[in-house]
Amino acid sequence: MSGEFDQIRNRLEIIAEELADLAIQRLIDSIDAGGTELPVDEKRLTRARRAVEKAIHLLEEPDHTFD
Repeated sequence: MSGEFDQIRNRLEIIAEELADLAIQRLIDSIDAGGTELPVDEKRLTRARRAVEKAIHLLEEPDHTFD
């Protein structure tokens, strides 16, 4: 099973990086446009990235099965 988890975890890591890149781009775009507040999209993207990172962490934990 851990091989399957490794594959999913790797894909989630890529998604987390993509979300971080999008959030940074939103910030750059806002600054370039003269914005003084955080863009709403950036906040949502950051929350999504954190959720994905939590999923990555859960898949790293040892499998505790109940006997």
